[in-house]
This record gives sequence, C-alpha cells and structure tokens, in this order.
Amino acid sequence: MNEVVETLRKIEQNYKIFQQQQFTFIRALDHTREEAHDLIKPVASIIQVQSYKDHHCFNATDRRILNMFISICNDLRNLCQRLETVHPGDHVSRALLERCKVLLNDSNDLSDIRATYPHGVVNYLSFHEARYYYGGVVSLLPVVIDLLKEWVTYSKRQVLHQVSHGCAISKNEALTSQKARSVHFAAQSSKSNKDTVQLQERNLQKYLLENQRPKQKAPWRPPGKHP
Repeated sequence: MNEVVETLRKIEQNYKIFQQQQFTFIRALDHTREEAHDLIKPVASIIQVQSYKDHHCFNATDRRILNMFISICNDLRNLCQRLETVHPGDHVSRALLERCKVLLNDSNDLSDIRATYPHGVVNYLSFHEARYYYGGVVSLLPVVIDLLKEWVTYSKRQVLHQVSHGCAISKNEALTSQKARSVHFAAQSSKSNKDTVQLQERNLQKYLLENQRPKQKAPWRPPGKHP
C-alpha cells in the first residue's frame, strides 16, 4: 500500500506541474486543431490528443505539453492495472478502479466530464472553451486522481478494519485459553489439595494406632471386701 501511495503522490506532483501550464496546453490544442482543420468538434478523447501530437504538431513547446498530458494518462493507466492485479479488493474498490479505466480508455468520450470544486481547471477556460471544446479534456486528470485517492482511503480503512477485527479475535481467543488454563489449574490444585488432606489423615490414623498406649489395669486383689 505504501508503494501505491508513493506512486500516486508522484503522479499528482507531475499533474500539478502540468496544471500550472494549462494555458500552454490549451494553446497547443488550438494550434494542432487548426493544423488538422478540426476546429468544429471538441477535444473529446485521449487518442484525439495523441493524433494531434503525432500528425499536426510542429512546435517544440506544443509537443512537450501534449506529451506531458499523454504521459500522465499512461502513468495513471499503469497504476490502475497494477492495483487491479495486486490489490483485488471488494466491489467498492473494484468499481472505483473500473471507473478510472473507463475514463482513461484512449477512445472514451470525455465531452461530458467536468471537474468540480475544489478543482478550478474549468473556471480557467473561457465560456466557449469550457462548454464546447476543452472542458472534458482538462477535467480528465483531476477526476481520475480523485478517484484513485478515494480508492486509497477506502482500502486503508478496510485494512485497518481487518487488522482490528483480527486483534479482537486473537484477544478473545487468548482470554478463552487463559480461562481454560485457570480452570484446569484450579481443578488440578483442588485434586492435589484433596489428595494431600487424605494422605495426612491416613498418616495421622497410622500414627495414632502405632503409638496409642493400652489402658493400665488396676492391681489384682482377692475377692471380698476391701477398705
């Protein structure tokens, strides 16, 4: 779990650097959409951004920021795959991962995704940019990161619950075992004390029989009257 948290932390740090350059990202999309003669439809998928970079990007700055977006998407996708393999979890954690996988699918339609408070990525766009063109693509990364952070929080809580439950069971087992040993010891002590008393009684009786003196008879006198 610590490795997962650390990986997610690094991805989030990279995202924050990317977020600080959102204006550069939007300008890169503007340039490449214009080169592709694709100014009408919104940027609605990861594969669309990949296509712009591969076929319509002729500026080093534009290429760098588009690469950064795609790289973060790949890092998040790899993390989801690793979590699915190493930490299968329950239906709640699996649902969170499934949602992330769907969002990070190359051809998934991002048009209707919107990051909400505390994220301000949509607010940094103009009205038309946010509503028609880039609202979904700029919301993808913060939404997925939030889902993965929710997965971590939920999974940690489950682990703590299991550990606490296991400790309670162990404590109850220890108390039961201790009680059983106490009863067994008390029974043994009682039997031992009883045997000791019986032995002492037998020894006393033997002593009395061996050491009891016969009563002394009065001296013999001839029959008749005696003063």
